[in-house]
Amino acid sequence: MCKMKKILKYVLPAAALLLSLPVAQAQSRSYNLGKWVEIENSILKNLYSAYVDTLPTERMMKAGIQAMLEQLDPYTIYIPEEENEDFEMMISKSYGGIGAVIQKYPGKNVVINEPYEGSPAAKSGLQCGDEIIEVDGYPVLELTAKESTERMKGKPGSKVLFKVKKVRSGKIVNITVVREKIHLPDIVYAGMYNDTTGYILQTGFTDGVAQTLRKEVVRLKNQGMKRLIYDLRGNGGGLMNEAVDIVSLFVPKGSLVVTAKAFGEGNSAEYRTTTAPLDLQLPITIMIDSGSASASEIVAGALQDMDRATIVGTRSHGKGLVQHVMPVAHNGQLKITVAKYYTPSGRCVQAIDYSHRNEDGSVGHIPDSLTHEFHTASGRVVRDGGGIAPDIVIEAPSYSRLVYSLVLNGIIDDYAMYYVQSHSTIARPEEFHLSDEEFEDFVAFAKEKEFDYRSSALALLDQMRTTLQKDGMEQTALEQLNALEKALKIEKEEFIRIKKDEIIPFIEEELVIRYYYQAAGVQLRLRYDTQLHKAIEL
Repeated sequence: MCKMKKILKYVLPAAALLLSLPVAQAQSRSYNLGKWVEIENSILKNLYSAYVDTLPTERMMKAGIQAMLEQLDPYTIYIPEEENEDFEMMISKSYGGIGAVIQKYPGKNVVINEPYEGSPAAKSGLQCGDEIIEVDGYPVLELTAKESTERMKGKPGSKVLFKVKKVRSGKIVNITVVREKIHLPDIVYAGMYNDTTGYILQTGFTDGVAQTLRKEVVRLKNQGMKRLIYDLRGNGGGLMNEAVDIVSLFVPKGSLVVTAKAFGEGNSAEYRTTTAPLDLQLPITIMIDSGSASASEIVAGALQDMDRATIVGTRSHGKGLVQHVMPVAHNGQLKITVAKYYTPSGRCVQAIDYSHRNEDGSVGHIPDSLTHEFHTASGRVVRDGGGIAPDIVIEAPSYSRLVYSLVLNGIIDDYAMYYVQSHSTIARPEEFHLSDEEFEDFVAFAKEKEFDYRSSALALLDQMRTTLQKDGMEQTALEQLNALEKALKIEKEEFIRIKKDEIIPFIEEELVIRYYYQAAGVQLRLRYDTQLHKAIEL
C-alpha cells in the first residue's frame, strides 16, 4: 500500500474529518444515509423475489452507482476491480511493458507506431513501422488493440518474444524484449529556446517530478538561462505535494502555497514550503490554458499570488478539488472529493458551479458580479470564480475544420507511418522541413482516404439544410441553398493545398517524433508556437 500512501499523502485523514464533525450534523447525515440504504435494499429485495424476468443485477447496480455519483462532482468516481490497472496507469503514468505506442486495425497485424526513447522496444531495435506478427508465438491478426497491448505488458524483468516483419527490408526476424517498468515522463522537454531563455514543458504531476524539475532548472542555468518559460498548458495535474515542492523551488522556505478545506467548520490544512529555495530571482513566465488543471492551478495560482511569476495564456480549467482514493468492497476503489483548495490570497480555484462550463469541461465565463476580489502580495487585484486568470491574455491559434479532421481521423498519423517505409533517415529536428514535393505526396495520400473534409461554412450550410427540412421550409430556399453549396464546394486536394501552412507543422512534428522521439517533436513544435513567441516578446 506504499504507493497509495504516496498518492494520498496530501489529503486530510478521513478519520480526522469524521471526528471533528458537530454531533448533531453527523447524526443527521447518518440518519439520512441509513434511511436511503434501507429503502434501496427493500426495493432490490422485492425486485429479486417478484420481478417477472431475470434481473440484470450487475448492469443495474453499475448504472445505479454511476447515476448516484453523477449527482456530485465530475471527479468522484467508482473504479471496479477490473479497471484498477488502468486507473493505476492513469495516476502514476507507469506500467510494466516494452515502451511503445502501437497501431492496430481490425484484421491487421500490430505495427509499432512510436517506441519511447530509451525504452526496451528501442533498445531491442524495434522501430516505427515494424510489423508485429506474433507475441510469444500467438498470432495477433485477429486480436483487438487492447488484447495485443495486454500480451505485450508484463512484470518488469520478464521476457516477451516477437515475430517481426522489419519496415524497410521486409525480413521476418525474432526479437526478444526484456520488459521494464515504463514511466512516461512528466517533463517532456527542457532546453534553451535562445541564448538566455530556458523552456520547460511539463505534462503531469506524478511522484518525483519536483526533483526532476529542480535538476532541469539547474542544468539550464548552467547553460546560461536568465529567465524561464514554464509551460503547463494541457497539464491536467496530479499530486498536490509535488505542486507544493515545485513552488518551494522559487519562494522562501515557510511560504504558504495552498489551503485545503474539507467538510465541516475548522477542517482545513495549510501546506507550506519546507525546503530552501533553488532561486528567488529567476524571472518566470508560466503558460496556462483551459487544459491546465488541479496541481497546475496550484502552482500558477501560488506563484501569481506571491508575485513570483507572470501568468500568460488563457484561463485555466477551474478544478479546485482534492480527491482521496478509498478501497471499497470486492477490490474496487472510490475516488472521492474530500476538500476544496485555496491559493495564498484566499481564492478558490473551483468554478462557482458546474453549469458554467465549456465543452471541454473547463470553466466558462463568470461575470465579475458573481466573483470576489482578492489581492496578491504586492496588492494587485485577482478574482475567484473558477480557474486562474492570466496576467496577460494570449489567445491560442485557431485551426480550420480540415486540420482537426486530418488529425482526429489519423490521416497525418497514417502518413507518417507510410513515410518511414521509404525514408531511412531525416534531418535533425532543428533543420527538418517538409519539402514542396513531400507535401504533394501527402496531398495524394490524403486524397485516397475517407474523412470529412468539408469547410466550416459548408458544414454550417448542411446543418442549415437539416434545420429547414425539420421546419418544412427546405423547398422555399432550395435554389439559394444549391447555389451557395456550389460556391462553397471545393475538391479535397485543392482544400488541402489551401491549408498547407496550417497542415505542415503537424506533419513535421509527427515525422520527427518517429525518428527522434517525443522531445524532438516538442522542439519542432516550438518553431510554430505563436503563443510562446508572444510570451517571449512580452
